[in-house]
Order: sequence, then structure tokens, then C-alpha cells
Amino acid sequence: MTRRRTGPSAGPDIRVGRGAEPRSDPPLRRALRLGLVLAIAVVAVTGAVLFGDRIGFEALRDNREALLAFRDAHYGLTVLAFMATYVAVVLFALPGALIASLTGGFLFGLFPGVLFNVVSATVGSVLIFLAVRWGIGARVAARMEVSEGRMQRFRAAIDENAFSALVSVRLIPVIPFFATNIAAALLGMRLAPFAGATFLGIIPGGFVYTWVGAGLGDVFARGETPDLGLIFEWPVLGPLLGLAALSALPTVLRLRRKKAFPDG
Repeated sequence: MTRRRTGPSAGPDIRVGRGAEPRSDPPLRRALRLGLVLAIAVVAVTGAVLFGDRIGFEALRDNREALLAFRDAHYGLTVLAFMATYVAVVLFALPGALIASLTGGFLFGLFPGVLFNVVSATVGSVLIFLAVRWGIGARVAARMEVSEGRMQRFRAAIDENAFSALVSVRLIPVIPFFATNIAAALLGMRLAPFAGATFLGIIPGGFVYTWVGAGLGDVFARGETPDLGLIFEWPVLGPLLGLAALSALPTVLRLRRKKAFPDG
């Protein structure tokens, strides 16, 4: 049976049949796809080398007065510039995502700072998801679709449980954000569940870091350093792990039910 996937997350127009190989792209298009992924990788590595030691709490502390003055004079432009910068940080896996979250709280307060942080991180994740999907992920997903046996069952499990699984992953702050974006694209997750799960899953952690950022004014005034490891302390990490477990519970129950009633 031939099937054609459509929609913004479908990737290239690849017609496949059960057990058939995906149709090859023309050489130029294949080169463009690989070139896009390589360009993102080059920017990520270059950014890590150039800015790895320059973007940190000290940079925010040293430039705080200039940032606040610019915000007071050009609030709308500051919001746009901040969100565009945050999106670029997530898209290219540049160093400074944590500092960006703190800056959102410092400049805009807990609210709307947390909204700006979460929306920016979600948009950046969607862009890298689409870039990887268009670059190489669609080919990987297409091969998974035409595979049989264990790989086919694995793909079916992804389609059925992707949303709750990704919410659980997003809630756990120790799992690399960039790696999750790429893995979701390579596994063929659909765009809408990816975006929704990302947005919901990063709200709790985003709230914590925005809250820390909103209190940086007093921290700066006392000449102290904020506790950036707050999210890994048990009073904060415990509830996050609990939320992750709750979001994963429907998936676990569904899999157990299928195991107990394979024909149900």
C-alpha cells in the first residue's frame, strides 16, 4: 500500500510502499539537506568555542544597567531582541540558554518573563526540529515506516506515546534540550505533538529559572551570586520528577495493558 505523508512536519515528498525503499532525492536537494544540518552543526561548534567562556552570570551582572536602561527606553524592541536571541541560542545550541532564562526574569519579571522564555525556547526547538527533519530526519523516518518487525513496532509505539513521553523528558532538567529536539526529529515525531509537549514540559523549569532571574536585582545589590543549582535541589527537583512520572503514567499503563491483552 502506498502512502503519502503531508503537513508541515512531513518532510520531503516521499512515497513508500510496505517493504519498499524510500524514493531518493535529486543530488542537489540531498546536498542542500545535508548542508543545512552541517551549517547548524558548524554554527553550534563555533558558538561554543567563541562564546563558551563569555556568556555567563558575570556578563549579565556587568551589563545590567545598560540592559535596564535600554528596556525602559525601548520595551517592545527589547522584547523582540530578547526573544530572537533566545530562539537563536536554542536553534544553534549556543551556550547561554540558562543565562537567557535568567535575563528574561531580570528584564521582565516573573510574568511576562516566564512567557517570553517558554515561547522562545519552544520556537527555537520547533525550528531545529524542522531543520533536522527536512535535512535528514525525513529519510530516517521514512525508512522506519517501511521497516517491519521490531522497528515497525517501535515506530508505532512512538506514534502512540510520543506526547506524554516528550513531556516527561522535558520536565527532567538533566536531559540535554538540544539532543531531545534532534532525537524527536529523527524518530519521526509529528510537529503538533512535539510543539505542544515542549511548551508544556518546559513550563515548570522555566518558571523556576525566571523566578531566580526576577530576583537578580537584589542579588546584584548585595554583590552575591545566585544559586543556579536551585533546580537540582530536592525541594524543586522532587516535584519535577513527580510531574514527569505522572505524565509518563498513561504511557506505562497503555503498554502494560497491551502486554496483558495483546489482542485488545
